[in-house]
Amino acid sequence: MPAHEYDVVVVGAGTAGCYAAATVADAGYDVVVVERKSASEAGHIACGDALKGADNFPDVIPKSQLEPAFTNTGVDHGRFEIPREDTVLNIPVPGELAVIDRREYGRCVIDGAERTGVTFSYDTVVESVIQDDDGRVTGVTGIRDGRGHEFTGDIVIDAAGSLSILQDKVDVSGATFDTNVSYSQFCSAYREIVEVPEPVEWDDALVFKPTDRAAGYLWYFPRTDTEINAGLGFQMTEEPMTLVDDLKADLQQRPEFEGAEVTDKLGAALPTRRPYDSATAPGFMAVGDAAGHVNPTTGGGIAGAAYAGTYAGERAIRAAETGDVSESMLWEYNEHVMDHFGARYAALDVYNIMSTAIDVDDLMGLLAALPGQKLAEALYDGSTQFGLKLKLVTALKSFGYWSEIMDFYRAKQQADRLLDHYRAYPSSPDGLADWQARRDDIMQSVYDVTGADAKY
Repeated sequence: MPAHEYDVVVVGAGTAGCYAAATVADAGYDVVVVERKSASEAGHIACGDALKGADNFPDVIPKSQLEPAFTNTGVDHGRFEIPREDTVLNIPVPGELAVIDRREYGRCVIDGAERTGVTFSYDTVVESVIQDDDGRVTGVTGIRDGRGHEFTGDIVIDAAGSLSILQDKVDVSGATFDTNVSYSQFCSAYREIVEVPEPVEWDDALVFKPTDRAAGYLWYFPRTDTEINAGLGFQMTEEPMTLVDDLKADLQQRPEFEGAEVTDKLGAALPTRRPYDSATAPGFMAVGDAAGHVNPTTGGGIAGAAYAGTYAGERAIRAAETGDVSESMLWEYNEHVMDHFGARYAALDVYNIMSTAIDVDDLMGLLAALPGQKLAEALYDGSTQFGLKLKLVTALKSFGYWSEIMDFYRAKQQADRLLDHYRAYPSSPDGLADWQARRDDIMQSVYDVTGADAKY
């Protein structure tokens, strides 16, 4: 079996993997990205194509190198279509938004990593993880061109996406690496790229719509005014949807899609869960979708993946410099993730949990009753402001939904508690167990308030 030695081995050529590899290579170290797809298909994945935080990317692959993939930077709000209430709710979204051509973006990220000196091994399907007698991860094995290959390094970074095979193969029983992962924390999604004959009227919005059955939603994200990313997803705990047929049925009901042409189709599983409590083990880190680095309410995770990859790459460099690949050395990676976006994503998970317990008709009726601007302000303010604004601004208009408003308010209180707790994330693996115990007490309050089944 051919053996290939590097300082760092990265599995997966997505956003997180490329940023991790580029960070390491930019510092002068040898790094390989092992990718199962061909060179022409790498970077082509199922995605909603919407990007929040489009103004901010790590310097190693700067935004300027990604801008060829930015096809619509004029989106500035969410448009929620609520058919049962015959209502459209427009909610402003703070921060810079964009819709991208995900395939072109994937190529831009790969090209950016190549510029730093990263080696790519395409058409390579990883089969197993190599560990030494002490449990330290030292590499992976895979098949390329019908032959077995071995890739070894001081650090292995798992950027292999949702339900990564590496985590099925690795033994992390001696580490804090999060293994509390199940299908119930993921959603199944499908999307098509659709060319419409005339410009749509909502090319400045991200369009969302509830599905008729199961816990799911449809989206229509305009890459341009005539090229639309249309898709849908549902939580894997629910009765399965026939994704292709259900999307087709909704498209046929929309007059703007009459005479449209489908140019691309893809499906995927997406994590809709909080970030891993710990994504480190000796010689091993997980990044991006492989570590739950995704907004659990939307499935979006491009910006978070870029920074997670960068933080993992920085810690891999430090491990290579010192010769210390222990979990304690790598732990700072977890801290950076939680400090930057992990705490916020964990708090947003409260609303994902709540959505599994609330009646869809009640939720849509409540949204239809609330002014979009005030709802947006309430969601981005603290709990006290949230309650005050709902009481003063929407008391009369939301008559009939006061119970749901109170439930939402109580959930927001628990989300704030959780956010504060995550901001006190431990500075070493030794403090994780106590931190998790206190977090789990808060989560029990979340389940009590929302009436939802336990997710973790």
